[in-house]
Amino acid sequence: MIARTAKGLFGAVLTTGLALLSLAAHAQDALTSVQDVADSGDTAWILVSSAFVLLMTMPGLTLFYGGLVRAKGFLAVLVQVGAIAAVASVLWIMVGYTLAFGNVSAGWLGGGNAWMLLDIGNVRAGTTIPESAFALFQMCFALITPALMVGAWVDRARFGWVIGFCALWGLIVYAPVAHWVWGGGWLATRFGTLDFAGGIVVHTTAGISALVVALLLGKRSGFPKTLMLPHSPSLTMAGAALLWVGWFGFNGGSALAANDDAASAIINTHVAACIAALVWIAIEKFSVGKPTSVGFATGAVAGLATVTPAAGFIAPGAAMIFGALGAIVCYPMIQLVKQRLEIDDSLDVFAVHGVGGMLGSILLAVFLSDGFGGTGYADGMNMVRQLVAQFAGVGIVALWSAFATVVCALMVAMVIPMRVTEDEEREGLDITSHGERAWEFD
Repeated sequence: MIARTAKGLFGAVLTTGLALLSLAAHAQDALTSVQDVADSGDTAWILVSSAFVLLMTMPGLTLFYGGLVRAKGFLAVLVQVGAIAAVASVLWIMVGYTLAFGNVSAGWLGGGNAWMLLDIGNVRAGTTIPESAFALFQMCFALITPALMVGAWVDRARFGWVIGFCALWGLIVYAPVAHWVWGGGWLATRFGTLDFAGGIVVHTTAGISALVVALLLGKRSGFPKTLMLPHSPSLTMAGAALLWVGWFGFNGGSALAANDDAASAIINTHVAACIAALVWIAIEKFSVGKPTSVGFATGAVAGLATVTPAAGFIAPGAAMIFGALGAIVCYPMIQLVKQRLEIDDSLDVFAVHGVGGMLGSILLAVFLSDGFGGTGYADGMNMVRQLVAQFAGVGIVALWSAFATVVCALMVAMVIPMRVTEDEEREGLDITSHGERAWEFD
């Protein structure tokens, strides 16, 4: 009797154990299935953010820059920005993405697993979005960054050289730096350098490279004695408005999810632009007597560039400080570069994007502290370590951008001259480079 009872208990325990093991296995399978399926809300937000960033480039950047140049060069700016975006997109799919985000950690370049986007995962590691959506979003960053540099060489750079240079630059400068900071590369893993949405990867690289190209190309004919006024401040204002709206996707999308981080980044982005634009026109009022539309637009862009590296890490009050300092620092930098140093960075790419991005990247180390409402540390030593990491990131990327830009520019110049002739410059690139005029009046 006892033996039969013991045998029955043993069978029940064995059956229960097998059932529990089966349930655990099913639970593990279900967990794996959930991990392999992207979140539809987060995915939708990244797709929309990608469209916002493309909106920043075309038509935002084209109108912003186009309005700032003389009428005879307006169309050339639009064509250059559009062609750069097209070439950068093709190269990103072919090789750029894998160089920036291929499966390598703490390295100098990404692995070759994602050539032509062939070997990418269902879900990007560490996110809840498909890797295809991540690659699309990052492609839009890769195309707007070289397009920002167009402002440094308007009216005088040869179209063929521009396209060749930007194609090479995207692979030699942008993709490696994106890997170092965002792709698990050595700056992020060894130094701890932070960059939420591109203060280092986008604005520092483009700003430093723009300054170098301006020096290599030389000045426009007549600079700085001839007054070269914007031909259409209204177009510049419209372009700035599109940049402002598109920046919501630029910074908000960098949270890689539709969550509180994205909302905070957008709030910080907006308020920094508001403060910077207001401070800029206040400076204009006291220095030149009138607040201008171009000043308002430029100030807003300076604030946007300055807050970008920190948008998802800081509090709105800190974002206001970022915006104010962006205007206060970038405004005199324009005067320094153009009037004192007489460097023809025509549309102030270095002074606004480069200086703003570098300033925000350094300020991040201070305002990341939870004492200022940031998402970071609570003690002073961590702040010092982060300052070192930010200075290292900015300094190393700036040096690499400058050196590699010289190499890329001169390599392409061996095949295609950098600059148009003096006669072509005088007549205007619209007609001499493209055989068209932006405006035809009977």
